[in-house]
Amino acid sequence: MGEFDLIAKFFKRPVRRAALGVGDDCALLNVAPGMQLAVSSDMLVEGRHFLSTVLPARLGHKSLAVNLSDLAACGARPLAFTLALSLPRADAAFLEGFSSGLFALADEHGIELVGGDTTAGPLNICITVFGEVPAGRGLLRSGGRPGDDLWVSHPPGGGIGDARLALEVFRGHVSLDGWDFEKVRHAMEQPRPRVALGLALRDLAHSALDVSDGLLGDLGHLLRASRVGARVDADALPRSAVLAAQPRALQLECGLAGGDDYELLFSASPQRREAVLAAARAAGVGVARIGELQSEPGLRLVDGYGSPLQDTFASFDHFLSA
Repeated sequence: MGEFDLIAKFFKRPVRRAALGVGDDCALLNVAPGMQLAVSSDMLVEGRHFLSTVLPARLGHKSLAVNLSDLAACGARPLAFTLALSLPRADAAFLEGFSSGLFALADEHGIELVGGDTTAGPLNICITVFGEVPAGRGLLRSGGRPGDDLWVSHPPGGGIGDARLALEVFRGHVSLDGWDFEKVRHAMEQPRPRVALGLALRDLAHSALDVSDGLLGDLGHLLRASRVGARVDADALPRSAVLAAQPRALQLECGLAGGDDYELLFSASPQRREAVLAAARAAGVGVARIGELQSEPGLRLVDGYGSPLQDTFASFDHFLSA
């Protein structure tokens, strides 16, 4: 199977929103007047971002989901995406599953693939996603204000940290029964981008970003951009029943430093608490208030009684993490 046959068979689809899509030198997107184009790229490398055992459909889903999560954090409505794909070989079974998972999530959000590139090489997936947001209304990391409530989204009835718990099972550090393992593995391999919540937070939140490398590490980016500090209650972090059954030290490690959550971490005025809760309900997402932003720089981590906890939780770094 040649490169252009591969593209035509698995990735070429009629465009609906775009003026021109897959097959030309450039994609052409129609963006409405008064709107800003939001663009984000993420690369997924086998052995670094995903395991070789992942089902192709789940990999296709996650490849797009991590990009849509960036748009959600900006309050942007997804429009389209491009795909750059390096493959060891043109494996039709892999491509069938990968493209089906990719397009199922794309169809869920009404977006389309409008171009990209393919080449032979180690398995490597790079997606660039495009979204639109009304000019001046995009959510930023830099908008946090002292006194803001600090919130994190989570699956209804679930929590954050499950993806990290699944990784610990794969590493052989934790043992879970089949059903519990499948639940946390699903969180790791098929995250749900919080696009609807991001759109609802445009006029509610002061600052936002998505949690991809670990809650405390990502919070640090928000604090630096907003030039504020924060107090975080570690016991207020939402946990699934599977994670809550683990030793407390592991719960904290997974919840505070675990990556691959792709939930939204955001701040909003205390006067908007009911509005935030209503927005989350409308989006079908849970939210938990986990602390507050403060004028004093730095992070103060406490337990449910307000007693200080030592912050020894290192989030993921591509060049420092093993």
